[in-house]
This record gives sequence, C-alpha cells and structure tokens, in this order.
Amino acid sequence: MAIDISSIRTLGEKLKNNLGKVIIGKDETIHLTMIALLCQGHILIEDVPGVGKTMLARSLARSLGCQFKRIQFTPDMLPSDVTGVSIYNQNTQEFEYRPGPIMAQIVLGDEINRATPKTQSALLEAMEERQVTVDGVTYALPQPFVVMATQNPIEYEGTFPLPEAQLDRFLMRIDLGYTSLGNEIKILEQQQLVHPILELDPVVSVDEILEAQKAVKHVHVSESVKRYIVEMVRETREHPEVYLGASPRGSLGLFKAGQARAALLDRDYVLPDDIKFLAPYILAHRVMVSPAARLSDVNAMKIVREIVNSLAIPGGEFSGR
Repeated sequence: MAIDISSIRTLGEKLKNNLGKVIIGKDETIHLTMIALLCQGHILIEDVPGVGKTMLARSLARSLGCQFKRIQFTPDMLPSDVTGVSIYNQNTQEFEYRPGPIMAQIVLGDEINRATPKTQSALLEAMEERQVTVDGVTYALPQPFVVMATQNPIEYEGTFPLPEAQLDRFLMRIDLGYTSLGNEIKILEQQQLVHPILELDPVVSVDEILEAQKAVKHVHVSESVKRYIVEMVRETREHPEVYLGASPRGSLGLFKAGQARAALLDRDYVLPDDIKFLAPYILAHRVMVSPAARLSDVNAMKIVREIVNSLAIPGGEFSGR
C-alpha cells in the first residue's frame, strides 16, 4: 500500500490550526493530541483547574464532527453509570440496553481519580478492546474511540490513585501548563463576546481520520529504531530507582506514536529523534518509582529523561530505501 504522507500532514495542519483557535499557545500539546488520535491512543491530562483540559477534548470532537460525551467522575458513581444498563421492557418482555456515556467517539473522563477503583475499572475493557460488556452481552464502541481523562495533581482529598493497569492503558500523559502573558491577554480578547469553541466547525471528517489511522501503520520503522525503543523500555525496568518499569505496551505505544509523528512531519520513516521526543510522555506514567527514591525527590519523568539522555542513539539507515 502506497502511503500518502503529504495528505496526513495536510490533515494534521488543518486540525492543528482549528484547535489553535481555542487552545492558545499550546502547539506541542496539540501535536501530541494528534499523535494519540492517529495511533488510536488514549490521553491522560494531568494539570491544575482552568488551563483548558476540557476545552481540548471538546475542541477535538468539534473539529472532527465526532460524537462527544463527558463523564464527571464522583465517588458515588457506579460502573453502570459509565457502561450503561439493561432495563426490562414490559411491552417487548425483553431486556434492552441503554447505552452509557462511554458510547461515544470522544469521551472526556473529567477528574477520573475521584471515582472508586471499581468504577474506574469499567473503563479497562473499553480502552483496550474498544467494547463494553453489560450483563454478558458485548457491545462494540464507535470508531474512532478516544478517552481523554483529566485529573488534578494538587488536590488529593477524596481521590483514588489510578491503578497501574488503568495508567498503562493511556498512551500518553500530558499537561497544558499556564500560558504566556501575551497568550493569556489573547484569551481574554477572544472570549469577550463569545467563546471561540461555539464558532468551531469540523475541518476533518471521521472517514479521513480512520483512513489516516490505517495509513500511519505502514510508516517504516528500521530494525535499529525498534531495538532503540525496546532498549529504552528495558532500561526503565532495570533502573536502580525504579520499583516497576514500563510494560511491553509501553514499547508498542512508542512504536505506534513514532509512526504517527513521522507521518505528521511528512516522513514515511521513523527517526530516533521521534522516539526521544515521545518517550517522556509515553513512558513516565508507566514507571513506578521506588519508595526510597521518592524520599529523595526523584520522579518518573526525571528518570525517563535520564535514560533517554544516557542511551546511545542508533546510527545507520532509517528510511529503508
């Protein structure tokens, strides 16, 4: 299959420009979001309130013309509040499935760490297998399907830390951070009369995204880059300050995300620089730091960056030509 890389880059530019009308001055965050979308990955956005986490998810859905649902997680939520329930219909004398908010293409899980582990586990099957099972019956989720979950890293009262199995299902963890002074003034001016998201139109169709998702799988990854990915992930498991390293799902995430980034940058092959750029976002949340290291103020992001900087970059031919 011939890959039309230029069309993927054009698609990415249209999406980036459209999202940039609402998410001001966050080009890198938008770039990472598009990478996750192209390799069918889920995103965990960890940041303080008010920096645009919800707006990013809503803007992405509007830009694609996708069905958007928001789940506001609370401690009293049940798994059925996420997946849906079967209700007995007296007229037909049969049980009917009433879909939950997970049945959408772009799903925002707001403050996901406020739900109990039991409710959080309702997302596991959906995120990995893109289906939900209710009362023994399995229902396929619509395509594309992306979960964008948010959590506040400051407030811990009334929260439940995400289990490792849940974290591992997120392709990447990102943060938006505060914007610059000039961009914050621009935000004030843009929202004086009406919020720009209300004027956001779809610029990319669902069919185009699905075709792009298929196309990026054909981006070439050389043997040396594959080895580079696996060695990097293995280093997280052998690091002396790590209690639990990244899983093979982390290797696969780096592999797929590298293909997506290469396509967005108009290349049909992955470079080591793609992997170096993506590694902190894809591996850090999969690494569990040892208790002794935490006492020394060592965090997972610092460890991953240390590994990336210390690992030898492969040389040779990457394009496969």
